[in-house]
Amino acid sequence: MSSTQRSHLIRPLVRGLLPYVPGEQPKIPGLIKLNTNENPYPPSPAVLRAVKAAVDGRLRLYPDPRASRLREHLADQHGCQPENIIIGNGSDELLALAVRGFVEPAASPRHARATEFVQFFTPSYSLYPVLADIHGAMENGVPLKPDFRLPALAELERNGKWRFDAALTLITTPNAPSGRGYATAALDKLCQAQNGVVVLDEAYADFADENAGALALKHPHVLVARTFSKAYSLCFQRVGYFIGHPELIAALDKIRDSYNVNGLGQIAAAVTLDDLVYYRANIQQIKATRATLDRELTGLGFQVCPSQTNFIFAQPPKFAAQDWLQKLREHKILVRWFSPADVCDYLRITIGTEAEAAALVAAAREILG
Repeated sequence: MSSTQRSHLIRPLVRGLLPYVPGEQPKIPGLIKLNTNENPYPPSPAVLRAVKAAVDGRLRLYPDPRASRLREHLADQHGCQPENIIIGNGSDELLALAVRGFVEPAASPRHARATEFVQFFTPSYSLYPVLADIHGAMENGVPLKPDFRLPALAELERNGKWRFDAALTLITTPNAPSGRGYATAALDKLCQAQNGVVVLDEAYADFADENAGALALKHPHVLVARTFSKAYSLCFQRVGYFIGHPELIAALDKIRDSYNVNGLGQIAAAVTLDDLVYYRANIQQIKATRATLDRELTGLGFQVCPSQTNFIFAQPPKFAAQDWLQKLREHKILVRWFSPADVCDYLRITIGTEAEAAALVAAAREILG
């Protein structure tokens, strides 16, 4: 069977997909890795002990299919019931479920209905349009303001492009890749104006001055997404969750994969919630390093966006951002660059340890000569 013949075995929609491009995971000794917003500090000793202790005969058994213990822990933390929580294989799985559960595939792009739209601001998490394309849904990407601030509700009403009837609206808050935080009051107004489901994607909420978690319990059409990857050092385990109205949660529960969250991840996440003092100290350290790095790079001529995340988004001086990407790599420092026109002049730089931040600044000084 030739390549052409094999291609016909694949759905036309899938053949034409442009996949999500994750950050590079290189295997270079001595590299300072500041490109994927991983926490520079390890999980707490209690978490490591619990995971090691669980590597026993249980590995042959299926995990709790509904992650009951973890849901109960999270419900206590958020002041709700376990029925308000669903756990996913990272929050990415839950975002995909939301598209499948709340959006109809588009029957005819020329006559698209509100029920077929996935809506988001641009720039934001680049997975959103990929999920819409996989599902065959319509996309509605609406630009943020030039400095990546959220447009006011009145502006969205005037410009005519924003759809208040979209089946699903995804809002990254704080924003990625810019790092800019959004006021809960502004998000509340926007949620109230939407007729479809709204997901407030709060992957970086722990590094922000405020969060919108309460809106998931205030509005029956709002879900808030959280993850254990960023603030809680569990990227390897892939654990995320949604908070929201039991009816929405139950709908997603119907279509999730069975045993979708691995047992070691469930244990690690539950023990994490019992050791928040450890993580809060790390979060404060990351925020302090963020402030120092912002100040140092600004002093070198970088234009740094205000950040409420564990990364900064900065316009570098003298050379193009893509050239900086390569120059820093030559200094064994890996950062992230995006090619779309609205962000191609910027670098996204993860907040590492103090020593890693100092190495970045030293490399920047050397590059600038």
